Amino acid sequence: MHFAPDTVDALEFAVALCDTDPGASRSGDDELATTAQLAQLLAENRYSGRVDGDEAELRDVRATRERVRLTWALDRDAAALEVNAMLAEAHALPYLIRHDGFDWHLHATSLDAPLAERIRVEIALALVDVIRSDQLDRLQVCAADDCTGLVLDLSRNGSKRFCSVRCGNRMNMIAFRARKEQAG
Repeated sequence: MHFAPDTVDALEFAVALCDTDPGASRSGDDELATTAQLAQLLAENRYSGRVDGDEAELRDVRATRERVRLTWALDRDAAALEVNAMLAEAHALPYLIRHDGFDWHLHATSLDAPLAERIRVEIALALVDVIRSDQLDRLQVCAADDCTGLVLDLSRNGSKRFCSVRCGNRMNMIAFRARKEQAG
């Protein structure tokens, strides 16, 4: 699947953000529990613009994480309504910009807007492309029984089912053992 580079970046950030949730994180803990963890997430994903680094911002970003997780699993019509709501709440006005070593890409809020608002709007803009392309099936929740990690399937044939190789291997081993037990 081919999306614009800024769309892919925003979708990958959405996955990284949402996979800090305790049900999706590798540790089983909330990996967005502190402002230091938020700062690390932003640094790892080259997120730029205003960052206040306080508890209020952390709460807003965590609320955004939950909203994005819910939106990821919606059907196309419901997702479109939620994306429209995110954009309207921010009074989003799309524009092209180059900054921090990134080529021309789309923003719809200023770089000094609150972090959670910028995250919601950038992910919403990426979801606009996914919805318009009728490719919402590329956004899934991990097929592993005990994982709620998000899956962004950018493969050519759209066959990705697990959030990580670890989940895929684990589920394949469980299936293998079940077949072996059934045969034996």
